[in-house]
Amino acid sequence: MTILPVIPTSLDQPDAVATRRRPSMPPRHLADLDLAARKEAVSALGEPAFRAKQISTHYFGRLVREVDAMTDLPAASRARLTGDLLPTLLTPVRELACDDGATRKTLWRLHDGSLVESVLMGYPDRVTACVSSQAGCGMACPFCATGQQGLTRNLSIAEIVDQVVYLAGVAASGAVTGSPPRLSRVVFMGMGEPLANYPRVIEAVRRLTAPAPEGLGLSQRHITVSTVGLVPAIRRLTAEDLNVTLALSLHAPDDDLRDELVPVNQRWKVAEVLDAAFDYAARTGRRISIEYALIRDVNDQPWRADLLGKLLRGKLAHVNLIPLNPTPGSKWDASPKPVEREFVRRLREAGVATTVRDTRGREIDGACGQLAAGELTEASAGGAAADAEVAQ
Repeated sequence: MTILPVIPTSLDQPDAVATRRRPSMPPRHLADLDLAARKEAVSALGEPAFRAKQISTHYFGRLVREVDAMTDLPAASRARLTGDLLPTLLTPVRELACDDGATRKTLWRLHDGSLVESVLMGYPDRVTACVSSQAGCGMACPFCATGQQGLTRNLSIAEIVDQVVYLAGVAASGAVTGSPPRLSRVVFMGMGEPLANYPRVIEAVRRLTAPAPEGLGLSQRHITVSTVGLVPAIRRLTAEDLNVTLALSLHAPDDDLRDELVPVNQRWKVAEVLDAAFDYAARTGRRISIEYALIRDVNDQPWRADLLGKLLRGKLAHVNLIPLNPTPGSKWDASPKPVEREFVRRLREAGVATTVRDTRGREIDGACGQLAAGELTEASAGGAAADAEVAQ
């Protein structure tokens, strides 16, 4: 494991616990706006409208996130634009790398002290960014580190997009070992339930896929939006005329167990969730990815593999089995490899395409929420220690 530079807290500042503020949305940013709205915003600042294209080209085309580096703009213009269109949204708290530099995880502090994470994963033929859509998560899945933190707030469009632009810049720098120097895929599988922040996530997708300089110019087919199964939002997504991949975090094929593992199943049962997902596949022609975290002695029984195979046989779907990345102190653990192989065999025997996700980032707390949980624990411990010292 390689530990990248950590941004230290200044010694003359209060600790992280003391400075944590009430959650609030950030100031407006360039990435919150489409190109027409950027022109209006720039004009309202007394700048010529063409400045909107200039700064958009820097941000989306050249991956420059700080206005001071946009040296073709007059200094006075840079000063006006910084506060109104390019405020700092993400401050790195901790950056870690493993897999010889091919996997890199960043923990961010937002303007209100909220914490989110994003991960960059390099492969020989592609580079993928995994980004957060919420600070924390309200879905309360008991085996998920983020789910146990609860929901702090939704992220803004720009807070989502800025994660991607930063990670695209890391890829462009050549820092991702053995991979192309261009970000090509984005998965909304970081912290949060993307479809619970629906309007902002959809606008972020549009910004990421719009041609430069309005957006980053990624292919819609290279964007994956994950959900635990918010049926009305899946139906709404089906009508959006987008060609993103839908990933359904199923984790159990039967309602009895899924009610426990994915509490939202108490509202929308397995059959209803799958019907919505299959309708999305039929409308878009895009294969559904069924995400299934294999948990030892919980959801890895052969009969559950057979039931899952029965539910998916003949459908436009494939199963992505995820060896569980246990969180510290959790009762949940990954299934043994022989059990995993038998689960895969039964699904494939049923005619269901099945893959096992590459277990990246275990040594850097790769599962979403683990770094944030650790930071909050350390901050709370530091605050408690300080209180104890004062009490003495």
